[in-house]
Amino acid sequence: MLKIAAVKALRDNYIWLIQDHQRRAAIVDPGEAEPVVAAVEEAAVIPCAILITHGHHDHVGGVEELVERFHVPVYGPAREGVAGITHPLRGGELIQPGAVDAEFNVLAVPGHTCGHLAYYGSGLLFCGDTLFTAGCGRVFTSTGQLLFRSLQEIAQLPDETLIYCAHEYTEENLRFARLVEPDNSAIQHRQNKARQLRARGLATVPSTLAEEKATNPFLRCGVATVARAAGKFAGRPLSEPEQVFLVLRHWKDRLD
Repeated sequence: MLKIAAVKALRDNYIWLIQDHQRRAAIVDPGEAEPVVAAVEEAAVIPCAILITHGHHDHVGGVEELVERFHVPVYGPAREGVAGITHPLRGGELIQPGAVDAEFNVLAVPGHTCGHLAYYGSGLLFCGDTLFTAGCGRVFTSTGQLLFRSLQEIAQLPDETLIYCAHEYTEENLRFARLVEPDNSAIQHRQNKARQLRARGLATVPSTLAEEKATNPFLRCGVATVARAAGKFAGRPLSEPEQVFLVLRHWKDRLD
């Protein structure tokens, strides 16, 4: 069994520590080094690898310092020019990061950025900024069409998959989901649960893929209520889920 620990960083980032039964750990998306070092020392784990989903600074800012301190290999996207990567990946690989007793399938999930990756194994998905709890990432160095396809690929994973995204955005995203589907009782229930967790200072991540399919508008583009809401915003009927997705992403961008 793997143990996953959240390390809070920057304003709202989560860095993930994937720990095996021998207390060896892989570090996912270290946007800064100091909180990782503190967490590693407190948990008494042995860092064995770093996994990078994409090249934005809030995901890689701590890599150089952590490599200098722990001398670990760095796995990450070949296409994004991230300094320090020792194992460049493009998607489709099966990796065992460092000495950690776990295997992960590397998924190419472009959209937020052109070379974005996700890591899937043991029923866990580390998806960076592609899929968020109740939302998805903005489009920066790629296209909305590719982001839609990446989310559709993720949606094919088992419903019980645990979603470990990289930011605490759940409450904000659920406000938009409620705007799209005001009568969706699952969204209302999730909002209440998220408020309670945040009031206690607890993370709303991970979620399950099943929960995302029930409440995340970006995974519900084929649902009639979502399509109608997007069509109303666009001022025209929308017949294809990809069209619905592109309108939803534009709508959310306008509100951010």
